[in-house]
Amino acid sequence: MTPQQLAEACAQAMWNADSASQRLGMVLTRIAPGQAVLSMTLTERMTNGHGNAHGGYLFTLADSAFAFACNTYNVMTVAQHCAVTYITPGALGDRLVATAREVSRTGRSGIYDVTVTREDGTVIAEFRGHSRALNRPLLPDTGAEA
Repeated sequence: MTPQQLAEACAQAMWNADSASQRLGMVLTRIAPGQAVLSMTLTERMTNGHGNAHGGYLFTLADSAFAFACNTYNVMTVAQHCAVTYITPGALGDRLVATAREVSRTGRSGIYDVTVTREDGTVIAEFRGHSRALNRPLLPDTGAEA
């Protein structure tokens, strides 16, 4: 299996079990080793008392992109620490795109950056996630391929 095929298989396995991302209307639009792109449209249920995108939903979109990016190697990997910086408010109806990329992956630890933008390219938030591999395969019957 090529690294791209492995990333796609891992993403499919995760997507099949990820009811949170699915129920929020997220769409996985790109996957590659150490990378993922997810998108989501902000609905009325995702707005806060100011009528802007609630930060928790922005965080969730970025966190989902982070999760898909760091789980592309068939090693079950979880978040160890995450931080988000909100740049500008999202608005009802915005189509947001979260682009995750691997910065570093050494041993069981990884660092991933996620940029959340509107479709027009306006940056909404920057997210950094630190991951920790659990040394268990994500895919059944394949063994870890770290």
